[in-house]
Amino acid sequence: MKKLLLAVAILSPVLVFAQKKNTAPKTFDVIVGAYTKGKSKGLAVYRFYAETGKLAYLSQLDDVSNPSYLTLSADNKFVYAVNENDQGEVSAFNFTPKTGQLKFINKTSTLGGSPCYVSVDKKQKNLFIANYSGGNIAVVPVNEDGSVAPAVQTIKDPGHGPNKERQEQAHVHTAVLSPDEKYVLYTDLGTDKINITKYKGGKTQPIVPANPAFVSVTGGYGPRHLAFSGDKKYLYLVTEMGSSVVVFDYNNGKPKQKQDITLLADGFKGATGAADIHISADGKFLYATNRGDANDISVFSVNPVDGTLTFVQRLPSGGKGPRNFAIDPTGNWLLVAHQNSDSIIVFRIDPATGKLTQTFNRYEVGNPVCIKFAPAQ
Repeated sequence: MKKLLLAVAILSPVLVFAQKKNTAPKTFDVIVGAYTKGKSKGLAVYRFYAETGKLAYLSQLDDVSNPSYLTLSADNKFVYAVNENDQGEVSAFNFTPKTGQLKFINKTSTLGGSPCYVSVDKKQKNLFIANYSGGNIAVVPVNEDGSVAPAVQTIKDPGHGPNKERQEQAHVHTAVLSPDEKYVLYTDLGTDKINITKYKGGKTQPIVPANPAFVSVTGGYGPRHLAFSGDKKYLYLVTEMGSSVVVFDYNNGKPKQKQDITLLADGFKGATGAADIHISADGKFLYATNRGDANDISVFSVNPVDGTLTFVQRLPSGGKGPRNFAIDPTGNWLLVAHQNSDSIIVFRIDPATGKLTQTFNRYEVGNPVCIKFAPAQ
């Protein structure tokens, strides 16, 4: 017995150390994209402390025109930002996580106006870009040094929607790879469609229409952003004009609608504009923002059996125009970028209920519209 107690006494400090190591606070880089017609001049980088939910300024890269949406390469060495202007461009940057420094590499045309979304495959072969006013999706190859080559492909839907002011033509809003990267799905606010393409990876036509080539939603809804469930069985769509979340069963490039749930409070009559959608890392909760007169965040629980949603909470976002938000890698914090009130506000996430609580962590950032996390190495 004495030998056993001695062994425990010797091992226990090691166990305690291991526990402390596993629960030690982590730090991350937060890269912020913005519109540069207001207070912002380009891209900004902050250090995020997961223990406190606080941000600290690291660096800024000026003279980057309207970097309204960003994506990082899988190795976090490169950042790609659309330049949301009439001529439409995408810019490539070297990124050094340790210092938070960005360095411009080059840029190229997106072959469409007002690009508003960009994604990259894990092998870093191609960027997929949504051109909003151009109404098309564009494929831009990535070189081995991280620079961008000229676009090799665009696809545009000739259709339109019932809202003559907003849906007079195609308005592509996202271009998202499926979890297995066999498909690229892109939403079209103008035609009320989620378009589906197979990702073949060829040099001249990397994507080709799938069969079926699209799924439609209710006319006038205006599809915006997409999120896949962690188990890859469900696809969630937030509709900008419909202010709702549409739930789909997903199987090998074939979404099938099963639920349509509103983001609006009962009796709400003001202007709306649903914006962003994300799922918690554990897959238990879904979050979505709404702009206009709503300026709020909705929280839903996800049914683990069939992926359907149940309303949990709706609360003010703490500012105006909550266009984009991000959940930190620890799953404990949610950061909201407010385009129209020049702020990023931090919310704490209750892991048991999914509910949000606004903290006192509020940061003045000019016209923020995109937040991306990266490990601080």
